[in-house]
Amino acid sequence: MGKRVIISGGGTGGHIFPAVAIANALKKIDPGTEILFVGANGRMEMEKVPAAGYKIIGLDIQGFQRSSILKNVLLPYKLLKSVMKARSIIKDFKPDAAVGVGGYASGPLLYAASQLKIPYLIQEQNSFAGITNKILGKDAELICVAFKGMEKFFPAEKIRITGNPIRKEAVDIENKRFAAAELLSLSPHKKTILLTGGSLGSGTLNTSMYSGLDKILAADVQLIWQTGKYYYQSVMEQMKGKEHPNIKVLEFLHRMDLAYAAADLVISRAGAGTIAELCAVKKPAILVPSPNVAEDHQTKNAIALVENDAAIMVGDAMAELELIDIALLLIDNKDKCKALSDNIGKMALPDADEVIAREVLRIAKD
Repeated sequence: MGKRVIISGGGTGGHIFPAVAIANALKKIDPGTEILFVGANGRMEMEKVPAAGYKIIGLDIQGFQRSSILKNVLLPYKLLKSVMKARSIIKDFKPDAAVGVGGYASGPLLYAASQLKIPYLIQEQNSFAGITNKILGKDAELICVAFKGMEKFFPAEKIRITGNPIRKEAVDIENKRFAAAELLSLSPHKKTILLTGGSLGSGTLNTSMYSGLDKILAADVQLIWQTGKYYYQSVMEQMKGKEHPNIKVLEFLHRMDLAYAAADLVISRAGAGTIAELCAVKKPAILVPSPNVAEDHQTKNAIALVENDAAIMVGDAMAELELIDIALLLIDNKDKCKALSDNIGKMALPDADEVIAREVLRIAKD
């Protein structure tokens, strides 16, 4: 008889992809494992998790809205309601263990699990732990982390450095450069920049890229430009009359492996999931941390790489002015690209999903 596991969290691809990777690893280790996801209504996980083949139940929960105090009026009520619903889900499903990957639903579910004496594991993806995980860490059986120095947030004896689970298919890039170039209608012999703002996209990255487009074309460098769904239409409007065979504008990259395989340099935000993939594919990277995240954790993620000479960081405020100039200088500097590639590769922990899955089964109730 397989174990029953609840996995909670989501909100962005950076939380959902690791959650699904852990679920897949659990199924691989023991196909009899029963898995239930708990997410937040209206968020991306409610669509992506069923698409990956798993059942999900939504909680009516939101995060703290820094931009509008009025929007937080219902937050205590929603939190209480979500904890009550989480308790009900746990009593119905009777899990042997729970996993929290971050995101709005993680807090209520893990809090309910602690009340009902269900052992749980936290998968902290960032180098700076969020307040919810810090509180929940005290009662966790184990905290799986991706960066060193997490003792300042969690009890040292509960920490295990596992790395962040990654989409294996996204980082399988060996011998794919020519196939990638053909599929994207690019030349495999020209230097190529991949710009990705994640599934939702990044306004700063898109604006910076548009501002520096003429410089990229003048340098005869190719560009794979993933805009994200929020920005695709506006970027396409701006690009009218500026189409060029060296520039490929895409809303979403369904074959991330081919985008990575084609790229000589990657420009991205500094989300933990993206960083884990960059480590696995060993690509030189320029990170532009998003300032719109809790505790500015993307900047801390990026600094962890910069300190190991494993990436270059450009501040969000300076990106429009500096990003493309820095990128073009870097892509021409073979020695620097090699050093960044070697150093980021040393930070890879490619089997995080299976390591975490085994820990989940270990802490599960007998």
